[in-house]
Amino acid sequence: MKYIPFFGCMMTTKYPHFESAVRKSVAKIGLELVDVDGFTCCPDPIYFQARDKIKWYTIAARNICLAEEKGHDIITTCSGCTATLSEANIHLKQDEKLKAKINERLARIGKEFKGSIDVRHAVTVLRDDFGYDKVKETVVNPLGGLKVAVHYGCHLLKPSHIMRVDDPDRPTILENLLKAIGAEPVHHKKTLLCCGRACFNEDIPDSMVLDILGSIKEEKADCMGLICPTCFDEFDIGQILKGRKFKKKLDIPVVYYFQLLGLAQGMAPKDVGLTMHKVKFDKVLEKLAVSA
Repeated sequence: MKYIPFFGCMMTTKYPHFESAVRKSVAKIGLELVDVDGFTCCPDPIYFQARDKIKWYTIAARNICLAEEKGHDIITTCSGCTATLSEANIHLKQDEKLKAKINERLARIGKEFKGSIDVRHAVTVLRDDFGYDKVKETVVNPLGGLKVAVHYGCHLLKPSHIMRVDDPDRPTILENLLKAIGAEPVHHKKTLLCCGRACFNEDIPDSMVLDILGSIKEEKADCMGLICPTCFDEFDIGQILKGRKFKKKLDIPVVYYFQLLGLAQGMAPKDVGLTMHKVKFDKVLEKLAVSA
């Protein structure tokens, strides 16, 4: 099965070890990635869209065109990228007038949006095209005893008719993917709360992050598991900054799912980038009896 990966800007520029973890781990499952040159920012699903929606559609459509020319679906590894490309793809397929307007702009660079492919987050591809059992088959070091507090964030699930990932109020996909690698998913009170990254009021993101971390601490989870590099940024280095600001000891390790998948598949912590986190992962590795 071949797919075109869209890694976005945050991952490729700030967290390339996430991209590496994705590439290495999905290859073991049998998912073949076909790279395409020329992708740009998705673009951003909030600020850019609010500023100029037609330009937003045009840039997103151009990215989709590059994948259409290869004939394979796009899989994304960032919730924000999924939100932008999924929404643009669906709306352009459904609205012929909008499609014509965007294609008139794309024609200037010799491109045409046809609506011939789909956009899907990588976790849905694992679930729907391979299955949890296939993921489990690749595990050589089950992460038994590891309690992972799940964080879905907002873009992965909503709006549900666009994202088409899971039940937005009672999702299970991340829990099931964690179970497949032997970890114990922890559902806490703030599992579905937004990380707050997109809020303009500077006090709101601080409160949201502290609420989520407090909720995780109550459940005595070993770490926080998520699937979006922007959320990771808010909870990893953001956790340190907020700890300094509020004079609190915040030390909950944060991990991107495909890093845990790679670890369970037998990869070394450094090979999936676990040694590069700001909030150190050492205690988690000690619990798993894995050497960094």
